Amino acid sequence: MDDVFIGSEALRQGKLSRYQLRAGFRAIYPDVYLAAGATSSLRARSEAAWLWSGRRGVLAGLAAAALHGSDWIGDDEAVELIWRNPHPPAGVLTRNQRVESDEVTRVDGLPVTTSARTAFDLSRQLPIGDAVGRLDALMRATPFSVEDVLLLAKRHPGARGLRRLRSALPLVDSGAASPKETWLRLVLIDAGLPTPDTQIPVVAQFRTVAVLDMGWERFKVAVEYDGDQHRSSRRQYVRDMRRLKALEACGWIVARVIAEDPPDDVVRWAREALRRRGYRDTYTTYTTRR
Repeated sequence: MDDVFIGSEALRQGKLSRYQLRAGFRAIYPDVYLAAGATSSLRARSEAAWLWSGRRGVLAGLAAAALHGSDWIGDDEAVELIWRNPHPPAGVLTRNQRVESDEVTRVDGLPVTTSARTAFDLSRQLPIGDAVGRLDALMRATPFSVEDVLLLAKRHPGARGLRRLRSALPLVDSGAASPKETWLRLVLIDAGLPTPDTQIPVVAQFRTVAVLDMGWERFKVAVEYDGDQHRSSRRQYVRDMRRLKALEACGWIVARVIAEDPPDDVVRWAREALRRRGYRDTYTTYTTRR
């Protein structure tokens, strides 16, 4: 009994006594149990929610994305379930929506919306900036066809959020390795700069010097998001400095952005660097996506 299970089934099948059930397990949803000391991971809660639905629901949203392999999804996220029940337990979100058989697949034995249907749902339900970040991660984990998502929009013309979906899909880029990289890319695009390429390899003398987060290869201008690892590790800091010098030797201008940098400053730096390399544009003020 290491996995989640339906308590009444275990009793009926003689796998546990009532005493054993009370003493060694805890109910995480009505009649769905987990070992008392086990962690309620999103994976475990997803299976538990499906069992709670009588094995009739379909896992969707972020729970589906996580099962497809998307990163950056916390264990405390609500489990989204397509199933007709308006009174789910805490931690479960039910949606009374139509889902066709070809929009459902199996992952680890669980019924889950396909990657295209998962993208269809996330792009409609989240603010555009958040949606693009989630879709970037999903595309990186399990590539889906944007055309297939648009076909789903035609199949479900009455679904809410289709305008948001059509705004988010063209911005998806699997090259984003983190939500902060997605945010940074959208900051640059929202300011009217050309859409940057992502994961740009820089090769010198038949050796890969670096793979840049994003930038404009034509102008040899790059922008990278710096996490906290360079602050906590001297070795990483030295490696970063050597990498930066090697990129400069290859003719690249590289900006390293940290969380405290105001978006307007980031855009101003990128625009000035591009102009120094011959790019011409009309100035646009940065605006935050909603």
